Amino acid sequence: MTARFTNPADRNSNSINSHSTSAEANARPLKQALYVIPSEITQKIDVWVQKFPADRKQSAVLYALKLVQAHHQGWLSEAAMNAVAHYLGLPKITVYEVATFYSMFELKPVGRHVLSICTNISCMLNGCESIVAHLKQRLGIGLGQTTPDGRITLKPVECLAACQEAPMMQIAEQNYAQLTPEKIDHILDGLS
Repeated sequence: MTARFTNPADRNSNSINSHSTSAEANARPLKQALYVIPSEITQKIDVWVQKFPADRKQSAVLYALKLVQAHHQGWLSEAAMNAVAHYLGLPKITVYEVATFYSMFELKPVGRHVLSICTNISCMLNGCESIVAHLKQRLGIGLGQTTPDGRITLKPVECLAACQEAPMMQIAEQNYAQLTPEKIDHILDGLS
């Protein structure tokens, strides 16, 4: 089964990104955002759904979002989140809560490689400021930005649960620990 969801961006939308007034909403043209969850992804979602009791489909939201994000160029559009909600038969807010809570989910387009750099206390005490400064200088972007070629996004995160290895960062699901500017250069040179 292929899941399809259309989300009209009109004045009645309960969009998580909607901040316009009724007058602004009435003035803009009706747009349709469509995301179709491919059948190979819904099959994988179904495997996760089956791992939970029938009345606990909500437990599969995290996994469904991870699968959809991986398929959707590394980020979750509102239409993609709505498609997950529709497919699982859940209120949209249930999916939005998960997507906005966890730092692993991207709610805007990102580069091919997302460098999640820990800026929390352990990393801070162990020199993450110099690592962040080196990354900014080397990439020519700031935290929360993407290189002009769309290759790398530099994302600050609160904690990567490896304080003993500070300072650290994560790319995809690979941790890079005890960072130095030299290690950073070697890692960046290895990215395609």
